[in-house]
Amino acid sequence: MAEENRSCAKGFVDSSIHVDVKDYYGKRLKSSADLKSNACVAPAQPIPAFIRQALKKVHPEVTARYYGCGLVVPECLEGCRILDLGSGSGRDCYMLSQLVGEKGHVTGVDMTEDQLALAGTYIDYHMKKFSYKKPNVSFVQGYIEALTEAGLEKSSFDIIISNCVVNLSPDKKRVLAEAYSVLKDGGELYFSDVYSSGRLTEEIKNHKVLWGECLGGALWWKDLLQLAEEVGFSTPRLVTANIITVDNKELQDALGDFKFVSVTYRLFKVPKGNTKPCQVIYNGSVTGVEDTFQFDCQYTFKVNEVVEVDGELASILTHSRFREDFTIQPPGGPSESCGVKPKPGIVDPFELAPQLEKQGPGSATGGCCSTRSATCCK
Repeated sequence: MAEENRSCAKGFVDSSIHVDVKDYYGKRLKSSADLKSNACVAPAQPIPAFIRQALKKVHPEVTARYYGCGLVVPECLEGCRILDLGSGSGRDCYMLSQLVGEKGHVTGVDMTEDQLALAGTYIDYHMKKFSYKKPNVSFVQGYIEALTEAGLEKSSFDIIISNCVVNLSPDKKRVLAEAYSVLKDGGELYFSDVYSSGRLTEEIKNHKVLWGECLGGALWWKDLLQLAEEVGFSTPRLVTANIITVDNKELQDALGDFKFVSVTYRLFKVPKGNTKPCQVIYNGSVTGVEDTFQFDCQYTFKVNEVVEVDGELASILTHSRFREDFTIQPPGGPSESCGVKPKPGIVDPFELAPQLEKQGPGSATGGCCSTRSATCCK
């Protein structure tokens, strides 16, 4: 791609990649049917009834212009302030608007004027449909690499979501750093994105269609682990993974032997240093998952069952919005009471995805969980 840049508002440099992406999503794609791979299409997994109902209330035109590679709905949302990176047509924002309730708020940020115009057109429509007295959704034009320059305050969001967008940025580390900056202490980055089986060649990275299809800008999954650590996040915890297929022969040839998966990760802004495992007990207080709460692909908590977790997860459960949902026992508790031991460390998404595919739908929900009846974010 050409290296020429043009300056944007407040000093951020709009690269040729940004220009190409805005053209691809703002003008070339008219609906999800125009996509040449399933990278930016949500996987066919069971969707909980309350989310299906929320999606049904989203305007059809907003839904038709939606491109995403997962269903980014973490648990415990009521009253939260959520930021959607690359909000596009606003589908996820309007769905989450219903889940955070009138006391919560959802902000969508996007660089594509056409998408923002579409999303903003239907604010009044959705607020009326949700019976809200005042809007709890807003949209901001800006770049995910420059959130503070777009006017978003530091330490102001409980949760950041993103759906198949980070790969479109030429500077992933800056995206993660900006997300870390605007998250509150204890906040979470919960996002789905596309990852590659190795570091991509320059030829693939410079292929405009592959970049627009969320493949050319995909990170090698191991590089995400490194970048997250450098920025300050906890180790990315893998929720679910899905194999990506490319049905276009020309694109297949250009990609060669590289493989791709869409993966949902959760990263937290919590204190580091605690490496000792702890015993935790899930209290069953998250509505919709009272009996069993799948936190990630390694840990599924059953109500009142003692589970030994690694030190980092103990820190997450202690310092995040989940702190009221778990009882934390100090290290060295009675070993006979511990029904589940800590799981091994890093999970390879390219190994997990085929396993989940064999198990069939429902083996991992990718964050399709519920909110709590009480206010979760304070």
